[in-house]
Amino acid sequence: MDRGFLQTFGAALAAGVFLSAGAFAQQNVGAADMKFAREAATGGMEEVQLGQLAVQNASSDQVKQFGQRMVDDHSKANDQLMALASKENMTLPMQLTAKEQAVVNRLSGLKGTAFDKAYMRDMVRDHEKDIAAFQTEASSGTDPGLKDFAGKTLPTLQEHLRLAKDAGNSVGAISMK
Repeated sequence: MDRGFLQTFGAALAAGVFLSAGAFAQQNVGAADMKFAREAATGGMEEVQLGQLAVQNASSDQVKQFGQRMVDDHSKANDQLMALASKENMTLPMQLTAKEQAVVNRLSGLKGTAFDKAYMRDMVRDHEKDIAAFQTEASSGTDPGLKDFAGKTLPTLQEHLRLAKDAGNSVGAISMK
């Protein structure tokens, strides 16, 4: 065979392997890990949008402060997740699901104490669900990057739940048992 052909073929083969490595990385992330990553991405975006609403629409200073904390912490977590997804060539959603958008729309129509109560009830419920999902990923996930992300994010989510319960109790959204 022609030596030039072999060099060209070798270079093309190497380029093909390099280009397909990204697709291979995506395939190596298991279905449960991808489901977790997608839900964490959209859930994080929802927390930021709802936190922004809380800063604008809440009447309670405690709820406003909680909302700002959601914006700050979930923006940081979202950035970390997106960096991980980029590194591992995972494609994550860039917008809310219809269900999450419906929650944002519902709460955006509320102001004052009605907003405070509805928002804090949602935050308690949402963070209980998130903690369960992050605990499962941290203990049973198969992707090392996602497993590490879940484990490192979990204490922040647990703190959010504690704060949400405190704020929810103070505005009469929930009763502490």
